[in-house]
Amino acid sequence: MRQTLASILNAAAHGHFPPPDGGTTVVPQPSYRDAGVISFTAHSVVFTDEDPQWVRATLASLDCDELAATMNPRFLAAFLTRTGRSTDTIDLLTVASALPGDPPLELHELADPDHPRVSRARKRRDDVQVWAADGGVVILGRGVAGRWETAIEVDEDVRHRGLGRALATAARHLVPDGGPVWSQQAAGNARSVRAFQAAGFRPVGAEALFTAA
Repeated sequence: MRQTLASILNAAAHGHFPPPDGGTTVVPQPSYRDAGVISFTAHSVVFTDEDPQWVRATLASLDCDELAATMNPRFLAAFLTRTGRSTDTIDLLTVASALPGDPPLELHELADPDHPRVSRARKRRDDVQVWAADGGVVILGRGVAGRWETAIEVDEDVRHRGLGRALATAARHLVPDGGPVWSQQAAGNARSVRAFQAAGFRPVGAEALFTAA
C-alpha cells in the first residue's frame, strides 16, 4: 500500500520515523492547499502532486550534501518556481501527546476573534478554535494532512513570565479526541522553541510548507 503523508506523520507522532537511509520519499499532496518538504533524521518526505521524477532529478542535480538536498535553497526555489507557490521559512516541526484534565491557566474561548495571528491561522488551517488568556492566545486548527496544529501568541509586556509555556501546555489539554498536537517554530525564534519544548513538545524534523497563491 502506498504511503500517505498522514500515515507518515501519525507514525512520527508515536516515535516511528522513516528509515535513516539518506533517502527521499515522494507522496501526493494531502490537499490542494498544502505542499512541501519534511526533513526527518537522514530521510526526507516531499509531498507534492508534481512528477516524482522531476523531484528526484532536481535533487540529484544539486552540488551539496545529499542529506541536506531537500532543504537546500536551490531545490526549494526550484520547487516554488515550478508550482507557483509561496513560503515563509523553514520551521522546526514538533509534536506532543494530549494531556488529560483542564489547562493550567484560565482561558475563555473566543467565538469571532480578530487577532492577526488568528487571521493567519485561518488561511492555513481548518476548524480553527481560539482561546484567550490574560496576555495571550492559544490557537488550534487542522493543518497539514488533517493534523491538529497549535500556535500561541504572548503580549510583549507579559513576556518572560512563563505564559508561553503555559499556553503551549494548554494546547495539549485542549486538543480534540486525545490525539497528538503539532506545532511549528521558526528556528531563529528561540523564545518560541524554548516555550514549546518546556511544554513537552518534541522536535521531529524540519518543515518547509508551500502554500497556494
